[in-house]
Amino acid sequence: MTTSFADRLIAGVREKGPLCVGIDPHAAMIPALFGEASPEAAAKWGVALVERCVGRAAVVKPQAGLFERWGAKGMAALEEVCQAATRAGLIVILDAKRGDIGSTAEGYAEGYLGAGSSCPCDAITVNPYMGVDTLEPFVAVAEREGKGVVVLARTSNPGSKDFQQQLIDGEPLYLHVARSLAPMIARLRGPQTGWSGLMMVAGATGPAEAARLRAISGDALFLVPGYGAQGAGARDSMAGFVQRANGLEGGVVNASRSVAMPDGAKSATSVKDWERAIDLAVTAAQAELAEAARA
Repeated sequence: MTTSFADRLIAGVREKGPLCVGIDPHAAMIPALFGEASPEAAAKWGVALVERCVGRAAVVKPQAGLFERWGAKGMAALEEVCQAATRAGLIVILDAKRGDIGSTAEGYAEGYLGAGSSCPCDAITVNPYMGVDTLEPFVAVAEREGKGVVVLARTSNPGSKDFQQQLIDGEPLYLHVARSLAPMIARLRGPQTGWSGLMMVAGATGPAEAARLRAISGDALFLVPGYGAQGAGARDSMAGFVQRANGLEGGVVNASRSVAMPDGAKSATSVKDWERAIDLAVTAAQAELAEAARA
């Protein structure tokens, strides 16, 4: 197995498809099968979801904030889920959206991407809007450890228009961000595939913007939120992907509620029924994305 994050991710996507399964333990939506809403229930649910992804999806994305709200026990639950996913051979993108300067950023980078992390992940989401210097500690650790860094560029939420789409010298801010990342994209480029582990968030709710972002960002892989419950379809989710021999390629498409909390799973009265509902949701999403990639 290669030490490059980008090469590992692309190998997983080519084998299993571009679906990234979001692990978002909304307290009100954790099935009663796993107990009353608590960090313990979140851990049980998250680990069970990881087990359903094995052989069906290559990438999972735990949402740190939904674990952190429970304090130390929530952090322990997040660590348990990330450790289980790592043992299972899944690629873990931690959705934490960290962003700070100097030694504080170094602390975040080592804490999550470092070799001794108790919350192991292969990549972490970061916020670039304090400046490129705030990303350097993350990129430095990722370069050393064969990890990835996922930079917020054009996100899927309606409020992205407040700042990201504001024009500066005739171009939206998110394109200025993308252009500034070129040296870091080169540093994290995988030797086998040519894709870079300096990823960018490119929301599926803005397919035209994703296409513009691709034109600027070149070999950067994309993490695409907004597919499924947020309303974007499979084809729009791949607007920033590029044509390769086997179809569109260029990153992963995240689905959280539509895959991890489908109706059949929420109402399941037995573990077997819950597992069946999750398996069907993952399989359906992968099939839809695969069809869009071939179109």
